[in-house]
Amino acid sequence: MKILVINSGSSSLKFQVIDSVTEEVLVKGLCERIGIDGRFTYKTYHGISIKEPVTMENHKQAVNTILDTLVDPEKGVLADFGEIDVVGHRLVHGGEKFSGSVVITDEVIQAMTECNDLAPLHNPANLVGVAACRELMPDTLMVGVFDTAFNQTMEPKAYLYGLPYRYYEKYKIRRYGFHGISHKYVSQRAAEFMRQDPRRVKTIVCHLGNGASISAVKYGKVIDNSMGFTPLEGLVMGTRCGDVDPGALEFLATKENMDIHQIMTILNQESGVLGISKNLSSDFRELKDAEIKYNEKASLAREIFAYKVAKYIGSYAAAMNGVDNIVFTAGVGENDSDIREEICEYLEFLGIQIDEVQNRDQGEAIRISTGTSRVNVLVIKTNEELEIAREAAALAEQIKSIEK
Repeated sequence: MKILVINSGSSSLKFQVIDSVTEEVLVKGLCERIGIDGRFTYKTYHGISIKEPVTMENHKQAVNTILDTLVDPEKGVLADFGEIDVVGHRLVHGGEKFSGSVVITDEVIQAMTECNDLAPLHNPANLVGVAACRELMPDTLMVGVFDTAFNQTMEPKAYLYGLPYRYYEKYKIRRYGFHGISHKYVSQRAAEFMRQDPRRVKTIVCHLGNGASISAVKYGKVIDNSMGFTPLEGLVMGTRCGDVDPGALEFLATKENMDIHQIMTILNQESGVLGISKNLSSDFRELKDAEIKYNEKASLAREIFAYKVAKYIGSYAAAMNGVDNIVFTAGVGENDSDIREEICEYLEFLGIQIDEVQNRDQGEAIRISTGTSRVNVLVIKTNEELEIAREAAALAEQIKSIEK
């Protein structure tokens, strides 16, 4: 079964074609600057590579560009469109409506549209990609895989805020958690790597990138996630502030004569390690280079980030009454050995010991803790596209078996 995986943004569209049997990526690419000065990147498993400007006035034209290239006699990897069995769409916010992957129908689109207020930057863009694919591939099964779905196992004690309950009843204001596709893939891959039954282990997944979140996965189910009603809550991130006292925001608004929209711009785009480093960078690699050159604010930004991650790990170890695996993933988690080491220095009380040589190693999945460490510390490359393909294929197989 061949799965076309789509991740649609407001002016971009990432894609991969994955063979669900071998889990091989046949091709991957990106349509970017859609509606502006379109750019098309395309790379196949047998070495064909394209990077060129292409006119794409809208997402429909972007999808059309992808499909035409996939079946091109010289550049393509498919004989015809019929080889695509399923299209798996990454969808950001399903609210409380979706706790798993679903076949995309008119009813699902309506339910997602009702969640647009919860993710105004992401859901409408996701739906544009869905609409383009449905129009160009009307006979192909479309599956939606939600970034919030894996977190829907959280209990009210974890997801409710200390606000009047009527606001939850009226507006569904609660913690939803994000990066669920990554957290699911990584927690299951960690158990597989350690030859564990995922239903019998307690795992803390640290998805650390420009956007960052931590989840507590107990016996295969999420009991907590650091992101909240929006992806703004939780850790200090690249440009997002993470946890902050709302009273400080009222104080700032009054002193600077700012409205809520100006405040939200600061919290989302001007804060995090970018703001702490006095606008030096939101890129942890650049901050590391600056830290080596004794830039105090770059050093402070990285120190605060590591401290916040360690605090969440400690709290989640308490919430699960223990932890078997701590896993680092995503851009910073996979590639910044110094950050990992600094975080783990706070966790010696858990019996964690890091192997300094292993910590500087690279691989799809590696263990960086010593053999005597009481907790396994791992680095695993996340693969959200593969997880989407797996879920899309599983749902397609389930439909086939029912039809038989």
